[in-house]
Amino acid sequence: MGRELQRLKRRQKTLEKVAQLIEQEDTTLIVHYSCESFYDKTDGKTPRITSIAVRNLDSGQADSFSIHQIAEEKGILFTQIPDLYDELESQMLGRFYDFVTMRQHYNWVHWNMRDVNYGFAAIEHRYRVLGGTPISILENRKFDLSRALNDIYGRDYIGHPRLASIISKNDITEKDMLAGPQEAEAFDKQEFIRLHQSTLRKVTAISRIFELSASKSLKTNSSWINQNGLTPGIISELLRENWLVALMITGGGILTFILRSLDAFQLLLK
Repeated sequence: MGRELQRLKRRQKTLEKVAQLIEQEDTTLIVHYSCESFYDKTDGKTPRITSIAVRNLDSGQADSFSIHQIAEEKGILFTQIPDLYDELESQMLGRFYDFVTMRQHYNWVHWNMRDVNYGFAAIEHRYRVLGGTPISILENRKFDLSRALNDIYGRDYIGHPRLASIISKNDITEKDMLAGPQEAEAFDKQEFIRLHQSTLRKVTAISRIFELSASKSLKTNSSWINQNGLTPGIISELLRENWLVALMITGGGILTFILRSLDAFQLLLK
């Protein structure tokens, strides 16, 4: 199977998964988190997790876990948090994994949470470093919306940074939202509430992006042809692999006409 047909097959599989998650929306969660900057770390330690937000796709109910909430419950001043980071972060992550334990059969929609720098693996590692035992979420329960949009709309569906760009493109509110460098600055300034509000806003935005994509109303920079997987490359590969159809079409000279028409149509849509 050619590369373009593989992409078309992957697109169809992704669309089916999106439909499945919508059908199971009462057990589908959107998750996002904020952490210390992992680009500026020079001591070899992994970045601290500052807050995690989880939103139910069906009800819109959001559950959150943050260092500052634990500190507030214990009567600890925010100025004292740096001296108690390990204890507070450990308790916060403990609560998060208690939450996970009760939702092992749920689906988890996320944005680029794929590795030990930023992702589920990073959260698990932090909890282990702090002496905890994390509960791993099964891989088939994780759904990376960022990669899914690439599959559905093509790699050039939006510019970088993609999350901020697709939020702006679709007029989703950016109130309280911080960019990566701003989050790092907020952490350094111990502005934990700002970090937490940003995490909550992003998880709401990711949820909205998912819903718009599922309803086929997400605005992107992709042409209609790319959005629907009807590129000349795909048609060409399809005809090469189905020689009888190709023979019938090329015999009438229709193949050249179709490909040229698709090329012209694609240019009109740019």
